[in-house]
Amino acid sequence: MSIRSHDTTFLKACRGEPTEHTPIWLNRQAGRYMPEYRAVKGSTKSLDFFTNPDLSAKVTLDAQRILGVDAAIVFADLLPILHPMGLELDYFEGVGPRFANPIREPRDCSRLRRLEAEQDCEYIAHTIQNVLEDLPPDISLIGFAGAPFTLAAYAIEGQGSHHFQHVRKFMYQYPKSWRELLETITLSVIDYVNFQIRSGADAIQIFDSWVGCLGTKEYQTYVFPFTQQLFNGINDTVPRIYFGTGNTHLLKAMYETGPDVLALDWRPRLIDVWDDLQCRAVQGNMDPIALCADEKVVIEHARRILGDVAARAGHIFNLGHGIIPSTPVDNVKRLVDYVQSYRSQ
Repeated sequence: MSIRSHDTTFLKACRGEPTEHTPIWLNRQAGRYMPEYRAVKGSTKSLDFFTNPDLSAKVTLDAQRILGVDAAIVFADLLPILHPMGLELDYFEGVGPRFANPIREPRDCSRLRRLEAEQDCEYIAHTIQNVLEDLPPDISLIGFAGAPFTLAAYAIEGQGSHHFQHVRKFMYQYPKSWRELLETITLSVIDYVNFQIRSGADAIQIFDSWVGCLGTKEYQTYVFPFTQQLFNGINDTVPRIYFGTGNTHLLKAMYETGPDVLALDWRPRLIDVWDDLQCRAVQGNMDPIALCADEKVVIEHARRILGDVAARAGHIFNLGHGIIPSTPVDNVKRLVDYVQSYRSQ
């Protein structure tokens, strides 16, 4: 295993330090849009794929190598940690993840036990170690996990949702059970991400994919304390990134929970948020659907963000959500090349 650099372009940007070029990596950079990914996955069931260290490491490395991005992100999923905690998880074609025994009543919370990451998720350490065997030392490796609210929302809804009826009802109707549930999940996520850091991850991103369904008061009351507890509990020797979607109204509160880097979806103007919140580092925030248009559109969208930022130290270029399956690979490569070669006028 090569000696890891603590002064990669990505890590410097996370610390708010100047870099020779704007670092770029992309949410869901390993995914179905890439033929190499589809070849590796084949007919492997999704849960088996996510927890297979050899296959996960291969698609992690393939994506970084093919795209030339400045960071790799461990190929995994948010939800498998809930499986050993007592929720029966499976993935279905055309439906996505689904839990057979969602939490709907306070008594259901008794089924959920604290995660013991070293015993329950040993595969993630093996995946990280496999990646680090071949990852260039100047390329950072990002570990990740779901945020407490998003994991609780999946556990209660049982699958994807448009209205988040079950989780919001549970949160309002059973506040004591909600606190107990969030405490269990938060401590489990802390254990899980610190295990990734001990295993060699250079940074951690926390995904709060569903948090945008909440109002500001609801976030402050039901979510903020646990997200803050999470960031306080994560080993702060590595950068900690916090990312949500549909959450422009929550950004101030989310940043106050304590991340080192605030990651934005495509909705707000990045430079305005950066100026308003005075973040040390910001990640984002190109519309991923722009990558489905022609090359001219791709460059226009990237140029607008980079022009606004004007090479300010602390910017990590990324999409405002994940790459979708219909995205042309050549457009993704062109975006990476453009961002890395861009120089502010």
